[in-house]
Amino acid sequence: QVQLVESGGGLVQAGGSLRLSCAASGRTFSNYVMGWFRQAPGKEREFVAAIRWSGGYTYYRDSVKGRFTLSRDNAKNTVYLQMNSLKPEDTAVYYCAGRRGTYIYEGHDEYDYWGQGTQVTVSS
Repeated sequence: QVQLVESGGGLVQAGGSLRLSCAASGRTFSNYVMGWFRQAPGKEREFVAAIRWSGGYTYYRDSVKGRFTLSRDNAKNTVYLQMNSLKPEDTAVYYCAGRRGTYIYEGHDEYDYWGQGTQVTVSS
């Protein structure tokens, strides 16, 4: 059974940084895409970024390009989302998600596995 566990959220001032982690277990993820989504109160869940586990190809939504960076540690089966220059509009619950395959989708319906979420709050 696939399990995704996020950690690393918290409260930070605008301009600060946080690193989110997503520890994956339950199977081999070499043929998976791991994505990050976020959901702010009253808003729909939106795509943030994704990484193709095999090869490490990454893709980001425009509003986080240059500020967020995805990476993975194969030995730890963990994906990291380094978030720099955080803005108040980045405030949301961040979710890690996984889907089998190599194509990166932005729609949350395309992902089969989800973590429980971690809160990120950026104060102005």
